[in-house]
Amino acid sequence: MNRRLVGLLAALCLLSACSDEPVGQMEPIPRPAGAQAPPPPPPAPTPAPERPDPSKVVLRWNLQEPTAFLATISGATAGPARSAPAPAPRRGKKGKEAPEQPAEAPASSGREQKILFLLSRTEAGEPTVLLLPQDGGEEDRASMSERGFVLDGLSGQLRNLAVLTLELPADPVGPGAQWRLAANLVDTTGVPGFTPSDSQQKNEVKLVSLIPGDGGEQVATLAYELTQSVSGRLRPEGSHGAGEDEEDEEGHDHGHDHGHDEKNALEVKRLKSTSKAAQKASMSTRKALKTRTPGTPASAEMRVTGRGEFLVKTGQWRTWEATLTTRTTGGLVLPGAPAGERTVRLSPVKPIPPEALQKRVKK
Repeated sequence: MNRRLVGLLAALCLLSACSDEPVGQMEPIPRPAGAQAPPPPPPAPTPAPERPDPSKVVLRWNLQEPTAFLATISGATAGPARSAPAPAPRRGKKGKEAPEQPAEAPASSGREQKILFLLSRTEAGEPTVLLLPQDGGEEDRASMSERGFVLDGLSGQLRNLAVLTLELPADPVGPGAQWRLAANLVDTTGVPGFTPSDSQQKNEVKLVSLIPGDGGEQVATLAYELTQSVSGRLRPEGSHGAGEDEEDEEGHDHGHDHGHDEKNALEVKRLKSTSKAAQKASMSTRKALKTRTPGTPASAEMRVTGRGEFLVKTGQWRTWEATLTTRTTGGLVLPGAPAGERTVRLSPVKPIPPEALQKRVKK
């Protein structure tokens, strides 16, 4: 009897060892006959795409083919204006000179200036703008972004003109939206002798209205209101401002060789024997002259007011006009922006002159 039990246990052990199923595996309970299978789980909902706001539009230049417009600048001369000669000193009742008042630089009128703006893409597909003066002046080229943001290639008042006429808002905008432009209307870094002390600015472009046009077009009306002013002191050319470093000439030989000639050596010795009191007096005189020329109060201000109609679907201006007013005091002159009032008007150019297209492809 014991042998039979031992043999049965050995057989069971062999059978369990040869089985592919792991020991303790759970098996599903069979579904009763006639029971219905459960429905499959519903698919996860996909997020609906964001619908664009119908009250907002994206303003971009259409550069699928070259686009051109003509900028006509009239009013004050576009070049640097000359400062007016100083008036004769006025005498008061007792024969004393009246205090000098900072005079405003006079406005100068000049002929119209016309610049052709040619917008296109390079062979690499990068947006670019070519500025072609119609009076035979020097051409300028600049790279820009899709919305007309000037990246590189222009400076000074010419860059400001490109910023005003090219730069569009980065985000979708609707009626009442406001944004800023990357303009620096009053740049005094190139004015010799001027030290700025205060600067103020207002920089605002506003989408006034968005109305439907012909053929599914939309017309976006933009209003421009920019003002920038800088005040400080202007020193006469050739004078030193208070606090500037003065080179001490004591002990300097100004590049002459005194060591090889005995006569020169004696002369150097005689010069060095000059009394220290005389040297101090000379330095005191130079410092006094410096403190007497701190500069006169001077200021510059530029204001831009304009209005433009941009064709959203076509991707270019229908009309654009702005008035640039520059005021200066104390003899300060802004390079490229004479005191006075200038008007800038844009007009589309179609067809584009072939000679302008040929210059576009030139490197």
